[in-house]
Amino acid sequence: MGKAMLFSELKCKEVINCKNCKRLGFVVNIEIDICTGRIKTLIVPGPGKFFGCFGRTNEFWIDFCQVKKIGPDIILVEIEEEKCIHKCQDGF
Repeated sequence: MGKAMLFSELKCKEVINCKNCKRLGFVVNIEIDICTGRIKTLIVPGPGKFFGCFGRTNEFWIDFCQVKKIGPDIILVEIEEEKCIHKCQDGF
């Protein structure tokens, strides 16, 4: 049986894109498939409006299949950032 992880542990890990070694931020939310109980999507805040300040209007929605490795401190993903960006639903 696989290891289990709490959401509080998951959100303490920094998400890094393997394609460009860019730090995306920390997980703020997840989307779960209620039929299977599996994580579908990791949600990470997008870049700030003005030099990383004054809130955010976008967030990265990363399909869990794009997660390559979950380590003790980081989550490595391989994404095309422009394809994963979505408008924030709650306005951050």
